[in-house]
Amino acid sequence: MGDENPILTLGDYSKPSHEGYMNTIELPIGNNMVPLRSDTIRLVQNGCSFHVLRSEDPNQHLKDFLRLVDSLDLDGENKERTHLRLFQFSLCDQASNWLERLLAGSITTWKDLTTRFLAQFFPSGRTAKLYNDILMFQQHRGESLSEAWTHFKDLLQKVPHHGIDRWLKV
Repeated sequence: MGDENPILTLGDYSKPSHEGYMNTIELPIGNNMVPLRSDTIRLVQNGCSFHVLRSEDPNQHLKDFLRLVDSLDLDGENKERTHLRLFQFSLCDQASNWLERLLAGSITTWKDLTTRFLAQFFPSGRTAKLYNDILMFQQHRGESLSEAWTHFKDLLQKVPHHGIDRWLKV
């Protein structure tokens, strides 16, 4: 009877454990891992947080984040790693949950992160509407040329991935 196959169990799930948890962002390997200071993390959290509110613009969030983090000049040698490490602290509520739900280790570059962030929070319908607004742009009645030009540039800023050739914009 001792040679019978024992019943295999999957483990004791009554005890909480952090085992198996991995971060969504897998940092590039580098020699210079500078520890993040808590005041730097708080600065990012307070200076440019993204909650997925209707009034928030994901493109503007990325610009604000880069402006803030690049102004700190934390680690010029490993800028990409610093961006990846700090970006997660700029996300709140549903945005933070979105990042945590991604496959562990699925983000390895800043381009990966920004592309997936914009795909999630700047949907193609919004891009199409703004693209159409840019192509069909007209100066409003009573609007000066200077005001119209500013309005047009604001539209271009809202969708930097518009792909419209420079000659067509001018």
